[in-house]
Amino acid sequence: MITVSTFAGKTVAVFGLGKSGVSAALALQAGGAEVWAWDDNESARHAAKEKGVSVADLDALNWDICATLVMSPGVPFKLPAPHPVAEHALAHGCEIVGDIELLYRAQGEAKFIGITGTNGKSTTTALLGHVFRECGWRTEIGGNLGTPALDLSPLNDGGAYVLECSSYQLDLCPGFSPNISVLLNISPDHLERHGNMEGYIAAKKQIFENQSSEDVAILGVDDGYSTEIYEDLIANRHQRVVAVSGVRVVAGGVYAVDGQLVDDLNCNHVTVLDLRDAVALPGVHNHQNAAAAYAVARLSGLSADAICRAVVSYPGLAHRQERVDQINGVLFINDSKATNPDAAAKALDSYLDIYWIAGGRAKDAGFGALSSHIDNVRHAYLVGEAADQLGQFLGELVPCHHSGDILVATQQAHHQATQDQNPGSVVLFSPACASFDQFPNFEVRGDFFKQCVDGLVQTHVNKAPAKGGVA
Repeated sequence: MITVSTFAGKTVAVFGLGKSGVSAALALQAGGAEVWAWDDNESARHAAKEKGVSVADLDALNWDICATLVMSPGVPFKLPAPHPVAEHALAHGCEIVGDIELLYRAQGEAKFIGITGTNGKSTTTALLGHVFRECGWRTEIGGNLGTPALDLSPLNDGGAYVLECSSYQLDLCPGFSPNISVLLNISPDHLERHGNMEGYIAAKKQIFENQSSEDVAILGVDDGYSTEIYEDLIANRHQRVVAVSGVRVVAGGVYAVDGQLVDDLNCNHVTVLDLRDAVALPGVHNHQNAAAAYAVARLSGLSADAICRAVVSYPGLAHRQERVDQINGVLFINDSKATNPDAAAKALDSYLDIYWIAGGRAKDAGFGALSSHIDNVRHAYLVGEAADQLGQFLGELVPCHHSGDILVATQQAHHQATQDQNPGSVVLFSPACASFDQFPNFEVRGDFFKQCVDGLVQTHVNKAPAKGGVA
């Protein structure tokens, strides 16, 4: 755990006692702050108190003496309406921050790499952390990916924090200035929280806001929104700006064309890696992720050969195009993290013969982003609240089953794929929807899909004829 001593002797409010909130409260207490911690959920308050958090009702707090409000990123403080606790803080001129901001203030001597984007940020964060560790760097990986920022190990004496930063978290990082900031892509998401695309883009741009001429901004330029931000940063020239792409040549950057990773950071167009050797990174979107991770590592001083060896050995992340198993020549892919159509579109572009399981709770933007990505879908199996909406969208373009739930869909998809016997068939679970209609999060949803596949594996094993014996 990080000790946050920058608030020693001061009063700090903490609201939201999930993992990051409890971590922040304990870190502040250890650093000598007077902490008032609260959550609207009684069970969360009780659990936090059991862990040693100083729980106190913020309605009784004198906000005039409160130095800072530490908010959980899941609690709105702007839109769609600010939580009353945030209103109290704002009315008294009290700053509102999150745990990543606290980590940055507490460990300012360490190297910070911040990674954001609508899709791909978890994979790029994990990939870069893997590269750094394989190359011998002391590295801590966290933020929106798994471990809360203040549960990471101290690195002030040397090392790098590789942090996945969501738009919610960046809203709470007024002073955060990573040595290297990465924006992978932007597509419509979380609009209910940010009000509109302009608000969402503004939150993403925060990752570059405080950088200086000594810092680096790396941007994917495979979508219009990110390309516009890239051009704005080039025009302003506050920091070094580098482009990456998974599909086209970008001068002075890192890019992949036809699966070949090219390093042009020194303007000499050196092909460094055949990305087909990196089996955990299928598809052009992952080629962009690899280009971004490579660019960060090269600009951090690592050699091309060492980086490429590490990229090839990267094992992949659970729930992100995760290879689950293969039965009768049919490969099962768990892409439960694809909680929006843009993420699912990237997976649909990665395989040739797809039996697609999709559905859940639809996002506000609808399914239009999928229109040009369904040519390889042989059959769709629709589940959850969005099944009818997805069925209407797919119309006569793709044969559909309204399967209802993931277990039935998995069984139906396996049966059809086995019958069709197309070489390279894939049962792809890439929902294009949130999980909240049937599951608490995408991790639980993905684990359930893997259990369904495991059930098919066991059935297949039990039906297989015994070896040897009498004919």
